[in-house]
Amino acid sequence: MAARWSDLADELDRWAEAGRVATLWWRDDDATAPGAKLEHLVAIAGRVPVALAVIPAGAAPELASWLSTRPGLAVLQHGWSHSNHSANGKKSEFPPGRNREDVELDLFAGRSRLTRLFASRALAVLVPPWNRYDESFLPLLHGCGIRGISQKNSRRTMSPAPAVIEVNVHADLVAWAGDRRFVGEKEALGCLVGHLAARRRGAACPDEPTGILTHHLVQDAAADSFLRRLLAMTCSHPAARWLDACEAFAPAGFAPV
Repeated sequence: MAARWSDLADELDRWAEAGRVATLWWRDDDATAPGAKLEHLVAIAGRVPVALAVIPAGAAPELASWLSTRPGLAVLQHGWSHSNHSANGKKSEFPPGRNREDVELDLFAGRSRLTRLFASRALAVLVPPWNRYDESFLPLLHGCGIRGISQKNSRRTMSPAPAVIEVNVHADLVAWAGDRRFVGEKEALGCLVGHLAARRRGAACPDEPTGILTHHLVQDAAADSFLRRLLAMTCSHPAARWLDACEAFAPAGFAPV
């Protein structure tokens, strides 16, 4: 669906009229090292928390030093090396048919490396590259020390595997099938308003926070402008609240970072 800023304001007003608070969260993918583009994203976010999906195999120790002085930023596990193992079809690091032991080794290696680099700042949450993770591998997560998973679109269930919590994102700001620039206000707002309305009406899980997805490495000025306006509107509305990653995955029992 397409939507306007007035539609988002109206939807938040409906949450307020119902005496409810619309929760939101922010995930940014593909981090490996500090740099001007990551600094720029964090500057736009201000006090709004961001969960950085870090690629373990490429994670630089400098990123850990950079994060140590920036509270409110959590680290999630972005696969292992962001490699495509799909023989055909859409890209995936964990496609159907991949060797189960290889998947388990990648999951464990990624969790171990992020824990060594970021200690408690690294939450045990898997963000599969390209937002694709074959369901046959869900039982492997808990055994590899992973207690959460984040993909795209509304979750079907809060716990897709024993002792694993799913919290997804719903509005990707990048037009991956097009020019890889900002997807546009109407589409981005449509995704946000659509999920918020579905939650309010009970057509989607009401307790799943509405997630926005950015990619700081390819973010353009139009996306920057959208984010600034979105943050200004939501941070000033009494029925909207941004969660940090620990709050978003609260059933998993993560301690605040």
